Amino acid sequence: MDKDALLTQWQKEEKAGISGWDFSRLAGRWYNDPLPWHYKKIVRDHLRRNDHLLDMGTGGGELLRSFHHDPALTSVTEAWEPNVKLLEGTLAQRGVAVYAVPKDEPAQLPVPDASQDIILNSHAAFDADLIFSKLKPGGLFITEQVGATNNFALSRFLVPDYTPAFPDNTMLHTVADFDHAGMEIIQADTAHPTMTFFDVGAVVYYASIIPWEFPGFSVAQAKDQLFVLQGLIETHRRIVTKEDRFLVMARKPSR
Repeated sequence: MDKDALLTQWQKEEKAGISGWDFSRLAGRWYNDPLPWHYKKIVRDHLRRNDHLLDMGTGGGELLRSFHHDPALTSVTEAWEPNVKLLEGTLAQRGVAVYAVPKDEPAQLPVPDASQDIILNSHAAFDADLIFSKLKPGGLFITEQVGATNNFALSRFLVPDYTPAFPDNTMLHTVADFDHAGMEIIQADTAHPTMTFFDVGAVVYYASIIPWEFPGFSVAQAKDQLFVLQGLIETHRRIVTKEDRFLVMARKPSR
């Protein structure tokens, strides 16, 4: 184990950054067990050709583009400034309405009340009452979320004083919030699939771009833990952690 060479490699991963929500740097270096549901298919099954669609926290718009929905009927929100600039040069140029929302209030929805047939949310913050107000009667909200305990063991190992940034982001709290808002729950599921890393540099890259799960993480701060992980790689060829995911679909009553 050449520790100096490993530290140099890990420092490069730490500085690599991410554009949009593109994890291609990790291709072949990690594996995510499939979820018991397929978010894209669920959306496609419910998205109608003439629906007014809002995608909350769209990232770089990668997932949204896969739905091939009419840009004139599509709106997105995004809070991270680099992504907003990216969207202004991509989605906005195609006619999609791009709304930059404050970083400290990412659940904002700057669209008219009762204007949306379907609101999508993949891993972004939301407010149930606000979603209710923006949906048309009969409108649908579909969200796949990263739950409060996602990668807890790995986060706690690399950042010893880590506590979940969003401890109430659970299926139970979400269902209760939408029930209180007056929406009908159509589907509610949870899953804890395995995430596997095949090199420590992949862990470093992931931890560096997900600061809410690894607050204050750096190679310098966590080098002792990283060398422990390197030992696991050399012995077992992998590092395994558990994800926390849940899916909720809710409908606003027609009357």
